[in-house]
Amino acid sequence: MSENGEFRYTIEHVDGYEFRVKFDWDTADDIVLDEPKPLGEEKGPNASRLIGAAVANCMSASLLFCLQKAKVDVKGLRAVIHGRMKRNERKRLRLGGFRVTIELDADADPSKLTRCLNLFEDYCVVTESVRNGIPVDVEVVDPTGTQLFSSED
Repeated sequence: MSENGEFRYTIEHVDGYEFRVKFDWDTADDIVLDEPKPLGEEKGPNASRLIGAAVANCMSASLLFCLQKAKVDVKGLRAVIHGRMKRNERKRLRLGGFRVTIELDADADPSKLTRCLNLFEDYCVVTESVRNGIPVDVEVVDPTGTQLFSSED
């Protein structure tokens, strides 16, 4: 992705708390998001789980990229993410944090491995963005496009 890359995709309500995500790539399958029971039917991950998956995927891909550039023979790479929820001062449920454990099976010169282990985290776009907070603007419009709400007002 370019430095100023943008993306846009659509999330449509299906039923209950189920939503279908249609990505802006023709080659990407749609995914289903849903809430855990008893609110939803668990037909797909909820947003919190999706953020956790994004963090673990980004960390894994960043490490793999560095190892491949260093010509390290990666035999296996697997990430396990542990997410925890917490309540804020207003008793609203929030993401309390993530712990990512990456299991790496690789034949590597120790210096190449050390170099990648010291670099990969800083290149993970998602994790560093989440850690530093991502600005989010919200707008609600009616079917004619008339604005009903804007968080920028």
